[in-house]
Amino acid sequence: MASLQRVFGKNSAYWLIGPAAVWLAIFFLFPMLSLLTTSLSDPAGSPIYGYDLTWRLQNYFEAISDYWPYMVRSLIYAGIATLLCLVLGYVLAYAIAFKAGRWKNVMLVLVIAPFFTSFLVRTLSWKLILADNGWLVESLQWLHILGEDGRLLATPFAVVMGLTYNFLPFMILPLYTSLEKIDPRLNEAAADLYSSPWQRFTKVIWPLSIPGVVGGTLLTFIPASGDYINSDLLGNPNTQMVGNKIQTLFTDASDYPHAAALSVILMVLIVGMVLFYVRRAGTEDLL
Repeated sequence: MASLQRVFGKNSAYWLIGPAAVWLAIFFLFPMLSLLTTSLSDPAGSPIYGYDLTWRLQNYFEAISDYWPYMVRSLIYAGIATLLCLVLGYVLAYAIAFKAGRWKNVMLVLVIAPFFTSFLVRTLSWKLILADNGWLVESLQWLHILGEDGRLLATPFAVVMGLTYNFLPFMILPLYTSLEKIDPRLNEAAADLYSSPWQRFTKVIWPLSIPGVVGGTLLTFIPASGDYINSDLLGNPNTQMVGNKIQTLFTDASDYPHAAALSVILMVLIVGMVLFYVRRAGTEDLL
């Protein structure tokens, strides 16, 4: 730090954050301002000739009244997928942190291994697994869990399973980071005080892992809420999420003002939910 101060002077910290600030200004602030201005523009325009900024707040009311079912459906699907990721991810993260031993690094590599494959390819693989003539459906039909005409693909189940699978690593890694920091001697001390395994978990492990739980749920819920690939490939028109509608308004309908308004509404809603959730969880330092 002393050498940096000699080179840049007393304002060395500002010089260091300068490149990142410029990057955020170009690729976050300017697009955000463009999105806001588009959401307040007159829909009578077009992408070719442009939209007139008329401060038309009616775009927001129309977006809410026309597309609120997609918003609710997205939040429900993302919430269910986040809960499934939390249950599955916590068990796996706990096993890696406390039980894996010398296999810890191997298991961590297996957790991040799906990232070496395209998000699209991974979702298409679920389309093959859940296909009507696939082994999974045939097995469930043989066990009489599904009827002869029963199916898994193009259902809400398929969409939620796709979201759960694709975003599970985002849950596991923060959980593992929190659990790995817990001193095992705390668990041993609780056992010496005659606490049951469940008491040790609820009184020691779970409270100390709350930062990882909060971080993992945020990293899972936020992208899952705006996802459209899983619904597009694994669902049907009745399972479309808000991301599908935003994409359709931008690309097919060329209705940029309403698409931008719907995007802003989703962003504000998620930010509000995140702030409420973090404050209720007592982990404001994560923000």
